[in-house]
Amino acid sequence: QAQLIELGGGLVQAGRSLTLSCVPSTPPFMGEAMGWFRQAPGKERQFVAAINWRTSKSYVTGSVKDRFTIYRDSASNTGTLTMNSLKPEDTGVYYCGARFYSASLQFTEGYTTWGQGTQVTVSS
Repeated sequence: QAQLIELGGGLVQAGRSLTLSCVPSTPPFMGEAMGWFRQAPGKERQFVAAINWRTSKSYVTGSVKDRFTIYRDSASNTGTLTMNSLKPEDTGVYYCGARFYSASLQFTEGYTTWGQGTQVTVSS
């Protein structure tokens, strides 16, 4: 089964921007939706954003919707999460996942085929 690969994490100062990418190990991306999640140290994985791969309709969770943007380029099979005005509380491991059935983007369950994650660290 194809896996997903997250790229683009790193150490940034608060207030800066970072763009994460997610690509399938074996293109093309076959999911109905791609979702981004993050996991802070000692906490559960948290939903961040999702995008319908066919329509590009997107949804970003309320706590970051003014700073984060999700996008997909179907030609290159790449999903991206652009994070602006980063805060120390955005620190964590960011994962992308694929959902293989149609559902509301606000429904945060059903994602499988996770990547290994990419570390984002925001310093104050």
